[in-house]
Amino acid sequence: MENNHFDILTQKAKEVRMMILEEIAVPGQGHVGGSFSAVESLVALYNGLMNIDPDNPQMKKRDRFILSKGHAGPGLYAVLAERGYFDRKMLLTLNQPNTNLPSHSDMNRTPGIDMTTGSLGQGISCAVGMAYASRLMKDDNFVYCMVGDGEAQEGQVWEAALAGANFNLDNLILFMDYNKLQLDGKLSDIVDMGDMEMKWKAFGYETYSIDGHSFKEIFDTVAAAKEVKGKPKMIILNTIKGKGVNSIEKLGFKNHSMPVTQALIDEANMELFGRSEMKWL
Repeated sequence: MENNHFDILTQKAKEVRMMILEEIAVPGQGHVGGSFSAVESLVALYNGLMNIDPDNPQMKKRDRFILSKGHAGPGLYAVLAERGYFDRKMLLTLNQPNTNLPSHSDMNRTPGIDMTTGSLGQGISCAVGMAYASRLMKDDNFVYCMVGDGEAQEGQVWEAALAGANFNLDNLILFMDYNKLQLDGKLSDIVDMGDMEMKWKAFGYETYSIDGHSFKEIFDTVAAAKEVKGKPKMIILNTIKGKGVNSIEKLGFKNHSMPVTQALIDEANMELFGRSEMKWL
């Protein structure tokens, strides 16, 4: 992958962060932290890693993506809008009456959403089932799924993990958004997950641990994962909750769901683009 492509994606990531803020400013509060920590991986998936067609969201034999941490839906919506699945202005309907953009991803409402998620632990189970079905259908595609680190405290996550390894689903590539914070504190203070990398290895996954904000590492690791046969893969993304805007990062777990004001939008625009008055939606 050319370095100039990564430069383009870096600019896209900044733009997506601004779209997320303007989107969440409509209801006034929403899931900023976990959306921001996932931006680079989402941008990478929808801009080069996945076999998709925004003009044909239901294309047969396409790659699938399931956002198991469904509360980061605003982040995924912004990436889908930037990629052309629907008009950016639709982001201004987030959580509004009769919206097609509820706070958690809904495949029956939003173009480009492959699975409804929000009840933590269920998205990865769906991903395992979809990967198994794709193999039976000989679709020759990949199923990607992002799991939250706090979500990994759900027992259902590990039941699904066992099934994925048992069926040798080498078309299943998981991401762990490992920002080490959850709704009300540090992961280690609530339910310490120990050595996350060794856990997934023990469950039979080819496991990688990378900088989740590095486009180069994301692209290189996915390419390597695709070459591994006979087992599913887990890419642990070491991320920062709220990554991209200093004042949001400094809030720590309090940015999980937070107010978004025009003043914050202006501040973020100035930090990311050097101008406070820019509009993205």
